Amino acid sequence: MDEVRPNSPAAQLVEVLLARARVAQRAYEKYDQAAVDEVVTAVGWAIVEPSRNKELADLAVADTGLGNAADKFTKNRRKTMGLLRDLRGVKTVGVIAAFSELGLVEIARPVGVVAAVTPSTNPGATPANKAINALKGRNAVILSPSPKGWKTCAKLLEFIHAELDRVGAPRDLVQMLPAPVTKETSAELLRQADLVVATGSRANVRAAAVSGTPSFGVGAGNVITIVDETADLAQAADLIRLSKTFDNATSCSSENSMIVLDAVYEPMMAAMRKEGAWMLDAAEKTALLAVMFPGGILSSATTAQTASRVASLAGLKRAGLKDASILMVEETGVGPVHPFSGEKLSPVLAVYRARDFEHAFELAGRILAYDGAGHSIGIHSRDDARILRLGLELPVCRVIVNQAHSIATGGSFDNGLPFSLSMGCGTWGRNIFSENLGYRHYLNITRISRTIPAREVSDDELFGAYRRKHGV
Repeated sequence: MDEVRPNSPAAQLVEVLLARARVAQRAYEKYDQAAVDEVVTAVGWAIVEPSRNKELADLAVADTGLGNAADKFTKNRRKTMGLLRDLRGVKTVGVIAAFSELGLVEIARPVGVVAAVTPSTNPGATPANKAINALKGRNAVILSPSPKGWKTCAKLLEFIHAELDRVGAPRDLVQMLPAPVTKETSAELLRQADLVVATGSRANVRAAAVSGTPSFGVGAGNVITIVDETADLAQAADLIRLSKTFDNATSCSSENSMIVLDAVYEPMMAAMRKEGAWMLDAAEKTALLAVMFPGGILSSATTAQTASRVASLAGLKRAGLKDASILMVEETGVGPVHPFSGEKLSPVLAVYRARDFEHAFELAGRILAYDGAGHSIGIHSRDDARILRLGLELPVCRVIVNQAHSIATGGSFDNGLPFSLSMGCGTWGRNIFSENLGYRHYLNITRISRTIPAREVSDDELFGAYRRKHGV
């Protein structure tokens, strides 16, 4: 993390923002639950209101060049609506739980001022999500957007301030770093805040981790999906296409590799072809590799572009590629000399052919060991034992079953995962948490403890069976 001088311009700028945020937060901390929930609803409406949402979606694509406006509109609405649904009726003020049998009472307390680092891939949805979660806990939040997403975040903040004015809440509850956002100002914000929540590049997450401030960062995604012989192949192909093409694969939860069992490889390829996915030949794969991974490093030129745009950048001329939904490449290897085995952030899908499920499992483990450990894996299958094995043995925090992965991983209306745009990857992904980032991560919990009837146990209860078994 870049060192910042105590009296530097960056330090002074952030000190002013923090001072304003703390004044607002101290006033907000006195709000009751109903008033807090009204503020949360107001900020949700700031992005969900259709005309504002459209403006934000259009601006995001115009400024970043990533994804497409229609899907960003859907994402802004869906993620915010889902989060507000999850937060309905949730207590975050005063006593939030009591366990009389344990003599414990839990009280929700704010963390203070949250520094929220947000990515260019979701310059509207992610700042809104983090602001809502922070405000649910009676915190203030200062956003540190990516430079590409700054204008979108600024427009969102304008809408948020209009709604805070409507409900009489302090505008300084939600602020952002002024342009240009530099490494120095962002680093200083992370240092001075009370909590950091970082989503985006690996550099952002590393900066949060070494800031000296308690932080939640997320791991890298490199999602694999397995298709076995028990799957509904037409459904699997449709869901993979839906997931992989949504917002031009900006999501870290988009499938990057598909492992198909040999028994259904050919019919699955036919099903994918019906969904507009094209398998490239060896020469086309080589041309694509040169454009996507110059020097072995993923190029930003292909990030979050359409499949046809990626094909054009690679100079692929075959008839039909201009209408492709996904570009597929056959792959057998894993690791740095096989870049397609890593994260691609585009509608490009590496396809592996597995002899059987054991081979598919082994391939998935190798890919995760190379890139994306901790995040998640998908499977299209009716075999519950195989599904359970993925959760028991692979280093992943989520197993997504028969779903469009990029839509399901961060919460969906038809699954039980909480809505979020930040997925913890556990220690496998060098994270401190393994669930979807949510409101509880923005809270301190105070516990009151009272005496209860003693629950002592005898030596025989604890050690009797062990001693008898081993003759101790």
